[in-house]
Amino acid sequence: MSQVNSNNRGQKLAYLLSLFMVATPQLGHTQALEAKATQSHAAHEHQVGEKTYVCPMHPEETSHEPGSRCPKCNMFLVELESETSETTRAAEHEEKTYVCPMHPEETSHEPGSRCPKCNMFLVEQESETSETTGAAEHEAKTYVCPMHPEETSHEPGSRCPKCNMFLVAEEEEESTSTKAQPEMDHSQHDPLAQAKPAPLTGEPSIKYVCPMHAHIVSDVPGTCPICGMNLEKVEMSADSQQIEIDVSGSMQQALALKVAKAEKDTLWKFVQTVGQIGYDESQINHVHARVNGWIEKLAITSVGDKITKGQLLYEIYSPDLINAQDDYLLALSSLQSSKESRNYQDLVRKAGLRLELLGMNQSQIKRLAKTKQTQYRVPFYAKADGIVKALAVRDGMYIQPATEVMSVVDLSKVWVIADVFENEQSWLATGQPTEVSVPAMGLKGIEGKIDYIYPELDPVTRSLRVRIVLANNEVALRPNTLAKIEIYGGPNEDVLVIPQEALIQTGKENRVIVKQGDGSFLARKVAVGMMSQGKAEILSGISEGEQVVTSGQFLLDSEASLKGSLMRLSSGHQH
Repeated sequence: MSQVNSNNRGQKLAYLLSLFMVATPQLGHTQALEAKATQSHAAHEHQVGEKTYVCPMHPEETSHEPGSRCPKCNMFLVELESETSETTRAAEHEEKTYVCPMHPEETSHEPGSRCPKCNMFLVEQESETSETTGAAEHEAKTYVCPMHPEETSHEPGSRCPKCNMFLVAEEEEESTSTKAQPEMDHSQHDPLAQAKPAPLTGEPSIKYVCPMHAHIVSDVPGTCPICGMNLEKVEMSADSQQIEIDVSGSMQQALALKVAKAEKDTLWKFVQTVGQIGYDESQINHVHARVNGWIEKLAITSVGDKITKGQLLYEIYSPDLINAQDDYLLALSSLQSSKESRNYQDLVRKAGLRLELLGMNQSQIKRLAKTKQTQYRVPFYAKADGIVKALAVRDGMYIQPATEVMSVVDLSKVWVIADVFENEQSWLATGQPTEVSVPAMGLKGIEGKIDYIYPELDPVTRSLRVRIVLANNEVALRPNTLAKIEIYGGPNEDVLVIPQEALIQTGKENRVIVKQGDGSFLARKVAVGMMSQGKAEILSGISEGEQVVTSGQFLLDSEASLKGSLMRLSSGHQH
């Protein structure tokens, strides 16, 4: 029994030994494969680390770090392709040819090139097979002008000999017409329907237009932002065409269109402006004492008091004036007691003149000679009627010759200072009739005349001042009141006029809408002269008897502008 167990153990050991011998080579093989894979991965990582990045603008600037920038131009460095890929791409580029759509003789193998003649981007030239197929298709197609259907061709890329537009495939034209049919049907019911060009001479303006994209228009030379072509110089005129608009009678009533005839009439040169009432400066009287002294009695109490000529203003105590009176009385006494009267007569005359120069009037001097008594409080009287404009003294104040005691102004006449715009000053002349109204006081139609035109303009308001003199016997016009002024500058006779509301003023030109004999309407440019009293003088553009629209013309003008803009643009192209 023990022998059998011993044999079994030996067999198990032998079996295990054999299994170990078989598994050892497989394990080694697996380890070898893993090592080989690790080496391959490391080699791949090594290849990735060896990528080179180069600047597109400065090829000498390179780096092995992705995301680097060029130290010269700050551009991102791009990956440098391998020689194989570069060779393949170069071969592809060599196989492709790029040609100008407008000048087929201009070709290049570089993508992104431009035509040296028209500056358009070159497009890829199709292969011979595709060209042959395309040629067969083109031979079967007919190309027609969108604006002039009678102009056709079998050659793709042809242009219309009338408007120079590219001809389009007939099928495309039909599809375009089909899509536009609802709009055409709608326009039949539209009162502002069909627009027809009518010639009119005018000065052309210069524009620059893209030959391929007609909606690209510029006032200065340049290139098209879409295709890169040089913009072509085109002579375009707002007067090159007029647009007729047909409006049905019912729609005219719905739009409330009103018309008026252009006719000959007389226009008055008429200026309507505003001004301010002021004092007549020639009627202002400044009251000054001619001696030093004290106001003993002031008869005027406040500004605005009405005074009359000869009314007492104030009484003054002045030592200088007392001395002058004493000298006069002494000279007069010497004359009466002396036998040589001639010398003393001259002395009396000079003493009296001195009193007069110091402010005393003749009646006061005669009273002094008669009474032979010196006046210690000398009175002073008003020299004219008026209103006290300013009062600077009170009782007991000391005054000097430089002191303005008061100022008195006569309001029997007033000035009205009107402001006239710079462009209307050529109409003005002294003596022209005027009408002044003062709405605040309910006064209207006060007649006057231009008395003076000031020599300079106001630098701030750019207006010219005009002086008008008005009678004010009842003192109804008060200074500093605002007034409305109408100045009549004379008639402009036998001129062609239309209502001013018929004008369409855009700032650059003036237009009117003319109603034609067949009921259609026409937008027309006019030259405008004088405008006055709601009427405008027409120098050119319409004739006497023609009818212009005075109400609803802006709608017709907008429609004419929209209809005509495309026509002017397409007819003005010069490729």
